[in-house]
Amino acid sequence: MAVCARLCGVGPSRGCRRRQQRRGPAETAAADSEPDTDLEEERIEAGAAALCGEWGDRSASPSPPPRCSLLELPPELLVEIFASLPGTDLPSLAQVCTKFCRILHNDTIWRRRCREEYGVCENLRKLEITGVSCRDVYAKLLHRYRHILGLWQPDIGPYGGLLNVVVDGLFIIGWMYLPPHDPHVDDPMRFKPLFRIHLMERKSATVECMYGHRGPHNGHIQIVKKDEFSTKCNQTEHHRMSGGRQEEFRTWLREEWGRTLEDIFHEHMQELILMKFIYTSQYDNCLTYRRIYLPPSHPDDLIRPGLFKGTYGSHGLEIVMLSFHGKHARATKITGDPNIPAGQQTVEIDLTRRIELPDVENLCNFNELSRIVLEVHEQVRQEQQQQQQQQQEDRTEDDEGAGPPTEKVREPGNEEAAALKEQPVQFVLPVGVSSRNENYPRTCRMCFYGTGLIAGHGFTSPERTPGVFILFDDDRFGFIWLELKSFSLYSRVQATFRNADAPSPQAFEEMLKNIQSLNS
Repeated sequence: MAVCARLCGVGPSRGCRRRQQRRGPAETAAADSEPDTDLEEERIEAGAAALCGEWGDRSASPSPPPRCSLLELPPELLVEIFASLPGTDLPSLAQVCTKFCRILHNDTIWRRRCREEYGVCENLRKLEITGVSCRDVYAKLLHRYRHILGLWQPDIGPYGGLLNVVVDGLFIIGWMYLPPHDPHVDDPMRFKPLFRIHLMERKSATVECMYGHRGPHNGHIQIVKKDEFSTKCNQTEHHRMSGGRQEEFRTWLREEWGRTLEDIFHEHMQELILMKFIYTSQYDNCLTYRRIYLPPSHPDDLIRPGLFKGTYGSHGLEIVMLSFHGKHARATKITGDPNIPAGQQTVEIDLTRRIELPDVENLCNFNELSRIVLEVHEQVRQEQQQQQQQQQEDRTEDDEGAGPPTEKVREPGNEEAAALKEQPVQFVLPVGVSSRNENYPRTCRMCFYGTGLIAGHGFTSPERTPGVFILFDDDRFGFIWLELKSFSLYSRVQATFRNADAPSPQAFEEMLKNIQSLNS
């Protein structure tokens, strides 16, 4: 009765509307005077009241759906779910229960992780012939050596280098990138393998040294610490040639310079080449590498930052990294020489100091260009002196008491330089300026004042001297060294590098400081 009354919207003392309609007035009055003593209705009403007290307003909502566990899903659906998770999470998932552990032995999961995380596009089904599973490839090769993927600079004294460690098929290979033969700066980069890692059997990965001309042989890799690892050759006899050091030198010269010693008539250049061969030969059995990052880019950058090949006189072609830092741009050496070692800032450009070149006839006169640049150089020197004096006065005021605040004048930065892009103008090198490459562009977009780092042999007496930064196009720039009366042409490295982006601008700046201090 209570439930019926509740559904009808009438209290229990009034009874049911349908029953009242069937009864007469006398029967209705008699029914209203009788107490409602149905025990079953009281029990139901008490239960309903208890539910109302427990759930509140939720009693009016539909009952929640029954819970579903992952364990109740079909195995093929679990395979799809697990294959979408990062490979580093799967070992923990395997510890949940026996069913998950059994499903995670499915190679479909690991084949997808190898492809999505490391770009392995090979037909991994062929591994079944050798008894190696995709899970072995992921756990014992790709995941184990993931920390050495990316760009690295080998510690070869002042010469440095550029190593790119990549996943290549079912191998991890360390490729040493070399500039093209001097003076062809626009030619593509050359590269040769230094080591490789692959799975020969299920137990562990095999490291092989690729140095020399007698094929791969036993090697070793040790991850020293974060962002640093070393390689060691266990069979250095594979590096030797039957003709002795003379044959090794001639072979190295053809690979490094693309010529013979008889083709090089400059005596000083011969000495530099022989010195480099003797020095680098000491590192053919053991090398240490330190991680480097590509510079972060910004829409307001003058051009896209990155790696460039540049001409450096008798030292040949070298690799530099162009990066932007507010109102300045810097070119840092990735490969170097005994005068300016790898890691040093070879060129620095002041993006607030635009230089208007004279017409082509006057530009041929070196003295005219030198006069223009030296005037800017003197302005910079005077401003630096004024800033130093102002800083000293500010420190004195701070010691005596705070004075009125001075208004800071905002200097134009990189975004202003980028906004100054104009139509190309004619360009020609002044008479008397030497260049290794005569095929430089004959038009340029704009020029800026800059300084270049010069030093004696062994990086003695280093100093920054004034020069001119010339922007030719998006992929080429140049620098005129006034004191040396020489011109360097730089061309972009047209290669794609994976795992080479800096995690943050601060990490990139820290990397620059580290490689500069290590090679000073």
